[in-house]
Amino acid sequence: MPGNSFGTLFRLTTFGESHGPAIGGVIDGMPAGIKVEIDYVQYELDRRKPGQSAITTTRKESDRIQILSGIVDQTTLGTPIGFLLYNEDQQPSDYDELAEVYRPGHADEVWDKKFGIRDYRGGGRSSARETAARVAGGAFAKILLAKAGVSIQAYVHSVKHIQVPVRHDELDLTQVDTNWVRCPHEETAAEMLACIEEARDAGDSVGGTILCVCKALPVGLGEPVFDKLHAVLAHAMLSINAAQGFELIDGFANTQLNGSENNLRSNGVSGGISNGNDLVFRVAFKPVSTIRKPQEAKNTAGETVILEAAGRHDPCVLPRAVPIVEAMAALVIADMHLLQAR
Repeated sequence: MPGNSFGTLFRLTTFGESHGPAIGGVIDGMPAGIKVEIDYVQYELDRRKPGQSAITTTRKESDRIQILSGIVDQTTLGTPIGFLLYNEDQQPSDYDELAEVYRPGHADEVWDKKFGIRDYRGGGRSSARETAARVAGGAFAKILLAKAGVSIQAYVHSVKHIQVPVRHDELDLTQVDTNWVRCPHEETAAEMLACIEEARDAGDSVGGTILCVCKALPVGLGEPVFDKLHAVLAHAMLSINAAQGFELIDGFANTQLNGSENNLRSNGVSGGISNGNDLVFRVAFKPVSTIRKPQEAKNTAGETVILEAAGRHDPCVLPRAVPIVEAMAALVIADMHLLQAR
C-alpha cells in the first residue's frame, strides 16, 4: 500500500498497527558519522506516549525504542536506521463490537470500502498510535538539524475558545513541558486544563490549535514550484491524525489587511523558499471523534445503531500532538536541508 513513506532524501517509512505486536520505522538518508544520544530520542517519545497525565488516554505504553540497524557506538553508519516500539498494553477485545460497526468521525467505513478489509482493533494503522514512529523519526531529524543550528518548538496555542493572549515571541518556550497542557502561558494553561477536564468528565472531547516556531533556518529551503516549503509543511501537518487546518502565522487574518499593511509583516517563507526569518505556523486539530457519550453510528449492514465506545482515548489530542507537530516539521526541514546541500 503506498502512502507509508514521507520524504525524498531524508525518508521515513513506518509500519505496524495499533493493537498488533509492535509498530516501527525505517529512516533512510541519515548521514554517516553523526552522534546520536538514544536518551534524547527516548525523551521525545516520552513526550508523546500515552498515559502520561490525567488528561490523556489511560493506555500504558513505555514506548522504549529498540534500534535494529544503522547505528554503532552511538554513531550513524549512513545506512538505514530500523527501530521498533512494542505494543505492551494492547487490548484488542475492547474493540470486538467494532467488527460490525463503523465509528463516526473515523476512517473505519472508508478503509473497508477502499481495501475490502480493515483492522477494527482501534483503527489499526489509521490509529494515532502510528504517530509514535513519526516522533522517533523526527527526533533523528532534529539531531541532524541541531548540527546546523536549527531549532523547532511547538506549543498548545488554543483549546476550544481559550487562546494564548500574547505572541509567540513574548513567551518563554522553555516552559512548554512544565504543565500537562504544554502551554507556556501559565494562566491560559490553567484555563485550558479546566476545559479539557470538564470535557473528559462529561465523556466528551475538545479541539484547538498548536503553534510551531522554527528558528535559524538557512535561506534557500524549498523547491519551486510544487514543493514550496510551506506547501510540504502543510502536507506533513495535515497527514497527522485529527489535523484539520494549516496556516502560516496570521495567514487567514491577513486576508483582512491591505497589501500595504501585509507587506510589512514577515514570516520565514518568501515565494515558497525560506528567507532566514523565523518560520511560524499553526495547525488546527478537531475534537477527538471517539467519546463516551452514546452516538449514532452505521453498521456494516448499513443500519443505524447506537454506539457507546469502549477503549481508551484522549479527551483532547493537543498536548500529545505537540511533539508530533515538531517531528513532522523536523522531517520536512531535514529533507529540504539535504536537498539544498546536494
